[in-house]
Amino acid sequence: MRIYLLDIKEREKKMSEKLDMVYLFGFSSNTGTHLEKLIPILKTQKIKNSKIGIVLIHDGVIGITTKGRISKQVEDLLDLNIPLFVMAPDLKARGITLDYISEKIRPIGYDDLIDILDMTPKIISWM
Repeated sequence: MRIYLLDIKEREKKMSEKLDMVYLFGFSSNTGTHLEKLIPILKTQKIKNSKIGIVLIHDGVIGITTKGRISKQVEDLLDLNIPLFVMAPDLKARGITLDYISEKIRPIGYDDLIDILDMTPKIISWM
């Protein structure tokens, strides 16, 4: 049995959003400069009209909560206006509830992730 976190309308919208590439990002925005280094790359690809998306996975979910202070890097990421997904199981594993996630970030499950990866020709891993 497949379990999806997105409802039918969201799944249909996601399926129609064919991405050229998707980034899997697995570093906390609270430590290091990984997100700071990725954002200029995303901006450049957006200028080139590449259809890009990002999946926050593993520790990449840390620091995206709206409860408390949001880092400048996360604000910049949210302002890019690209599809942003977050792995709900990784949120749960780190004690982060969906109540405190920006509306710009869509929580997904593993089956949703598989669908996104299956539909996207280029997958770039930052982990």
